Amino acid sequence: MDVKKKTCVAIVIIQAIYTGMFLLSKVAFDVGMNPFVFVFYRQAAAAVFLAPIAMFLERKTAPPISFLICFKIFMLSLCGVTLSLNIYGVALKYTSATLAAATTNSLPVTTFLLAILLRMESVKMRTWGGIAKVMGIVFCAGGALTIAFFKGPTMKLLMHHHLFSYHGQVQNSAASGNTWIKGVFLMLLANALWATWLVMQNQVLKSYPSKLLCTTLQCFMSSIQSFVFAIALARDPSEWRLGWNVRLLSVAYCGIIVTGVTFYLQAWVVEKKGPVYMAMTTPLALIFTIASSAVFFGEIISLGSILGGILLVGGLYCVLWGKSKEQNMKTSNIEDIEKAENGSKEESILEKQSSTPNARIQHACSPT
Repeated sequence: MDVKKKTCVAIVIIQAIYTGMFLLSKVAFDVGMNPFVFVFYRQAAAAVFLAPIAMFLERKTAPPISFLICFKIFMLSLCGVTLSLNIYGVALKYTSATLAAATTNSLPVTTFLLAILLRMESVKMRTWGGIAKVMGIVFCAGGALTIAFFKGPTMKLLMHHHLFSYHGQVQNSAASGNTWIKGVFLMLLANALWATWLVMQNQVLKSYPSKLLCTTLQCFMSSIQSFVFAIALARDPSEWRLGWNVRLLSVAYCGIIVTGVTFYLQAWVVEKKGPVYMAMTTPLALIFTIASSAVFFGEIISLGSILGGILLVGGLYCVLWGKSKEQNMKTSNIEDIEKAENGSKEESILEKQSSTPNARIQHACSPT
C-alpha cells in the first residue's frame, strides 16, 4: 500500500475515533456520569497510558525541565485541557453529539482568529486569500448562530429500535430552549479555549521540544487539576463509581484510544501531508456522527443543525483556501526574488570578467 492510500486510511480511522468519542461521551453523561468526574478519569487514564511510552522513547533526548517550563506546561494544561474538557462535558450534556462534531469544525477558524488578535497571523484585505479568510470567519459565526437560534423542520430516521433507546428521550428533554442555547455557547467557549491551547502550545514546544513527554506532563497535570474540580463539584460518592459499564468504556476509550492512538496517527499524517490536509478532513467526523446518531440513537436532526453545520464547514474551507492561496503567493514571490538575485549575481560576474586585463586583451585581438 502506497503512502497516499495509507494516509486516507489513517484519516478515516482518526475521524472514526473522534466520532466514537462524541457518541460514547454523550452516552456516559446521559446515564448519569458527572462530566467533571469523567474528565478526571479520562486524563488519569491518558497519563498512565502515555507515561511509560514517553519515558521509553524520550528519556535520553528530553531536555531538563526548569521551573519556568513546568509552570508554562501547568498553565497550558489548565487552559487548554482542564477548562476546555470540563466546559465541553457540560455543553455535551446540554446538547448532542452531532453538535459537538459540528462545532469542532470551527476550531481551525477560532485558532486563526486568535492568532490574528495576537498578531501571529495577518489578513491582507486586498488579496483573494485575505477576503476568503474573513468570509470563513463570517461563515463560522453564522453557522454557530444558526445552530443556536434556528431549529426549523426536524427529521428522524424511520427505525423502531435503536441501540440506546433512552438516548432520544434524554436528548429531547435536555436540548430545548435556553438549555440548548447555553450548551451551544459553552461548546464554542470550549473550542475557543482549545484554540488558545493550540496557539500557546506552539510557544511552549519551542522551549521544550519533546512533544510526547510534554503531552504526558499535560495529561498528568490536568488530571490533578480535574481532580480538584471534581472533588469540589461532585460530592456524591456514587458519581465516582465506574463498574463494568458504558462509563468505564467511555473513560478507557477517550483516555487511551483518543489521546494515545490519534496523537500518533495525526502526527504521522501531518508529517506526510501537512496540517492543512489534516484540517480539511475534519468534516468527516460530522458526517460519521450524524449517521451514527441517527442509526444508533434515533437522534432527531433539525434543519438548523444541518444548515449551521454546512456554514461551519464552509467557513473552515474558506480559511484553509485563503491560507493556501497566500502561502502560494508567498512562495512564488520568494522564487521571483531568488531568480532576480541570481540574475544580478550572474551579471556582476560577467561584468567583472569583462573588466579583467585578459578579457580586455582578448576583446582587442578579436576579429570584430
